Amino acid sequence: MGRKRTHTPEEMVAKLRQVEVLTAQGKTVSEAVRTIGVTDQTYYRWRTEFGGLKLDQVRRLKELERENARLRKAVSDLTLDKVILKEAAFGKILSPARRRAAVGHVMQQLGVSERRACAVLGQHRSTQRKVSRAPSDEAALTASIVDLARQYGRYGYRRVTALLRAEGWGCNHKRVERIWRREGLKVPARQPKRGRLWLNDGSCIRLRPERPNHVWAYDFVEDRTRDGRKFRMLNVVDEFTRECLAIRVGRQLRAADVIDVLSDLFILRGTPGHVRSDNGPEFAATAVRSWINGVGAKTAFIEPGSPWENGYVESFNGKLRDELLNREMFNTLAEAKVLIEQWRCHYNTVRPHSSLRYQPPAPEVVLLHHLTLPPGHSLSSSSRVLPMRH
Repeated sequence: MGRKRTHTPEEMVAKLRQVEVLTAQGKTVSEAVRTIGVTDQTYYRWRTEFGGLKLDQVRRLKELERENARLRKAVSDLTLDKVILKEAAFGKILSPARRRAAVGHVMQQLGVSERRACAVLGQHRSTQRKVSRAPSDEAALTASIVDLARQYGRYGYRRVTALLRAEGWGCNHKRVERIWRREGLKVPARQPKRGRLWLNDGSCIRLRPERPNHVWAYDFVEDRTRDGRKFRMLNVVDEFTRECLAIRVGRQLRAADVIDVLSDLFILRGTPGHVRSDNGPEFAATAVRSWINGVGAKTAFIEPGSPWENGYVESFNGKLRDELLNREMFNTLAEAKVLIEQWRCHYNTVRPHSSLRYQPPAPEVVLLHHLTLPPGHSLSSSSRVLPMRH
């Protein structure tokens, strides 16, 4: 007799969300529980322990438990003044300039010596006392880089570095990249060449959206905050209406996050016929595929190395990057979430879409307030101005 399989908290929450979706589709709790392969007692025990939680909240609880363990160890192993200094310099401090600023802040706020602050924050005292001086040719090199970027708009910093070396500058690509990022130089978006969609398995020609909620497509997009750290966006699009259903933003997004986003959308909007994606590990994971099939939807994977077969979401990704990501500098992840959600609402309700006769994908309902209504008469649903759909 084999060992009884144990489930992780993330798997338990994912199965609970699957039961919620199945019950929202009209199935009974017992039928939904049999679908996930556990007994009723196990399901109710899971619901008592994790009911109402999402996958990111479970991970947050585990992080809090690890944080509490770290704090208990810090209190037992370190003195109180070292703990205070570490809390004052919260976060990773990678560059010498940031470490120098953190040491000065701790010395000013807490009144500790330079020796103690450098020892706690891991800064060498000679590095702390060294005055940072910019090279004498920094201004001239910056002007040359900006001039070349203006003259050759399609060149990146590596090609500009080669041109600078040809002119006699003794600089490497790392210094040029630092100045390039500081000056906010970017290569403008280029109109991609359009190719013919061949009749490959899973291509857009074989599976075209025929109605709303028929085919959804989703994909990942990456960007960086001001401190250089990456964050990812999971974009979900209805291919028929062109509406962006959701954009999940996070430092790391895995298969569990895909299940979490789809759970909310399936409950709110119903289960689509197909879900199209590429063959990335987050989408092709066994947990995601089995979860989608378990709630009544089908997966539609494109051919490997053929992003044009997922053209709807790729087109949306290009608009997101061209209209928002390439224009905004996000200071924090929270700011990125707010601005991206604002842009998503603007994209759905305001921005004209050329394939929809320059109508937004999901315009807001406009009431005819200028009409004079007889006493006792109220506007019904037939009195609303709705956009024309094709």
